[in-house]
Amino acid sequence: MANVFAKNLSSKQVMATDGTEIGILFNIVMDVRTGDLIDLIVKPDMSLDTSKYKTDEQYILLPFESVRAIKDYIVVDKNIARGLVTEHSNI
Repeated sequence: MANVFAKNLSSKQVMATDGTEIGILFNIVMDVRTGDLIDLIVKPDMSLDTSKYKTDEQYILLPFESVRAIKDYIVVDKNIARGLVTEHSNI
């Protein structure tokens, strides 16, 4: 994935690879020791069923490893975002 500046991600729409609109990016969790990005904090779309996602009060947490593309939208793999599959599994 090409380099993307964090300021360009502010308020960007988050969508699943199947076209489901997940919500708007609110913030990003980063490991300050390693610089690794851990989670996207997303304000969910009003029509999204958040029960299948990891939540933190009014936001959902999507593991950064679920990100597939960043262009006009941040595109995430819904199965990884829901914790059903890890990127390194053989499923």
